[in-house]
Amino acid sequence: MAHVSETGLDWRQRKKLATRERIRTGALRLFEQQGYEATTVEEIAAAAGVSHVTVFRYFPTKEDVALSDSYDPLIVELLRQTPATQPLVDRIRTALLQGLGQLYDTDRDVLLSQNKLIVSTPALRERLWANQLTTQEAIIRALDGGNEEAPVAFTTKVTVAACLAAATTAVLGWVESDGTRELPDLLQEALDTLAHSQ
Repeated sequence: MAHVSETGLDWRQRKKLATRERIRTGALRLFEQQGYEATTVEEIAAAAGVSHVTVFRYFPTKEDVALSDSYDPLIVELLRQTPATQPLVDRIRTALLQGLGQLYDTDRDVLLSQNKLIVSTPALRERLWANQLTTQEAIIRALDGGNEEAPVAFTTKVTVAACLAAATTAVLGWVESDGTRELPDLLQEALDTLAHSQ
């Protein structure tokens, strides 16, 4: 899921992105075929046509391969394009829905497989919480223009956390339905519910 725009990247950067994506998609395919626990880093490397050292250069652990995507940088980029005059929930909803829209048509099946894997694997579910905190911090910094020294209002933290909880609930609903309901519809419904409860 190479979601970050490659415009302006030189060939080395594009090559790195392509290698990272090859490792990730190969790993997800192996996880689906033979299970997360049964898949070794050596098998992931072989599937991607790289050495196991290269895998670790891009992903410090096997968990990182399973959990990785390029969604956070995309959301940050889209949030920065939303008008600061809009209500906070609306800004986040716009960025999340636009971001999902950019990847869903081409990456739907991979995204569903990845989230099924995460939900069904205890070690990955535990790491998901830490990843969500990282996403929350990235969104907060995008909203305040990247100023890490500026104090963040408690209400902003609560709103961002609530939006991410709504998004997580939508993803869980998508996995539970085995993809019979579409994620963009569930995400829209979850965020609308949050917006209307204010």
